[in-house]
Amino acid sequence: MPTLSIHFIELGLMTFSSFLTYFSPSKTPARYLLRPLCLVSFALLTSCSLTEIDSSNDFANNGRDTTALKRDTLYLKESLPPGLPLPDASFQAGLEQQIAYLNRLQDKPYLLENTQTSVADLKRVASEINDWLHNPAQQPQLIAHQLAGQDQRGNVQITGYYVPILPVRHTPDDVYRYPLYRKPTQRNAEGKFPSREEIDFESALAGQGLEIAYTSSLVDNFFLHVQGSGVVEYENGERKLLSWGGVNGHAYRSLGKELIERGEIDRAHISAQSIRQWLSDHPDRNREILSTNPSYLFFSEGPENPVGAANVPLTPLYSAAVDPSVIPLGSILLAQVPKLDPYGNLIGHEFRLLLAQDKGGAIKGPGHIDWYQGIGEEAHFHAGQLKHFGKVWLLLPKTPAPQILIAQ
Repeated sequence: MPTLSIHFIELGLMTFSSFLTYFSPSKTPARYLLRPLCLVSFALLTSCSLTEIDSSNDFANNGRDTTALKRDTLYLKESLPPGLPLPDASFQAGLEQQIAYLNRLQDKPYLLENTQTSVADLKRVASEINDWLHNPAQQPQLIAHQLAGQDQRGNVQITGYYVPILPVRHTPDDVYRYPLYRKPTQRNAEGKFPSREEIDFESALAGQGLEIAYTSSLVDNFFLHVQGSGVVEYENGERKLLSWGGVNGHAYRSLGKELIERGEIDRAHISAQSIRQWLSDHPDRNREILSTNPSYLFFSEGPENPVGAANVPLTPLYSAAVDPSVIPLGSILLAQVPKLDPYGNLIGHEFRLLLAQDKGGAIKGPGHIDWYQGIGEEAHFHAGQLKHFGKVWLLLPKTPAPQILIAQ
């Protein structure tokens, strides 16, 4: 199996778009709306950079390329660069799982604003990448479609997620008294389940037999909801994977954004670790702050190996959570991901192939993907530091693919 070979691109130097010389924007009429353009003056150009992205993401050295041209389409077609980043053996295992997932699907089209693709196309891409892994001298016959990003300039926020290992109990006691729930069956008149505040602080689901396990902290529960899955370890050493089992139907609101807007944490220092520390330092305000995000995740029980929304095992450093309305599950992506120093400071970017195998309540639109870091504390550390911008390309075949099954 080929060894890992990654191209590092330092900030201020060459970007992916700069060496894609065969630049051909789609002529399809745009249905993807541009944000208001800034007036061309130096002062207003400065303010433009502040309004094109969410204010919580506008911090120094965030990796955003403000020199890139704006576009009015969801995807921008570009030529595949020579010398794709050659992944390691774990990517091959993840790709095989992805091929199995695609082979279970019937062919159907995906209408992605100005770009159209299909399950058959995604199978062709997987086949091309699979052939290339076994013969790297053979360039895949693919086209790179750059995602518009959060600002219509191709800048996509790349955050990280991981699977925590959380100690739990089968039954509640004085310490382990905060339940993790299965999805209920009864909704209210609006078709929704109770809000986070109603569930966690008003016991809206108590007595319905929905409890899977009990933790020692509502904050741990909240972060498990954000991650979407986790491994729980019972008092007898038994481990189970809790996976995404549905949501309560309420809108997701970022706790980090809330704390920034309230002036509690500076946007340059926002991270999972800083949010957790703030909640630990302000236990009397946990209900107030946690309840600002009414969205609530329910869990289903399964084997220990984490699986994503595509129902395939997640591969550390190669799986990604996406918005399926923008990037279909089963897609292969080329991404320019942030490269950080041990303190979480951006020192450059590196190119990686990613597998779109998961989704999340906070992953909406073309401006955000979540990069899976693995299981446990080291993965937690790296996931908590990621909040920077990079670029993402959806790989599609040069010509439409017939409906095929890929040999595994």
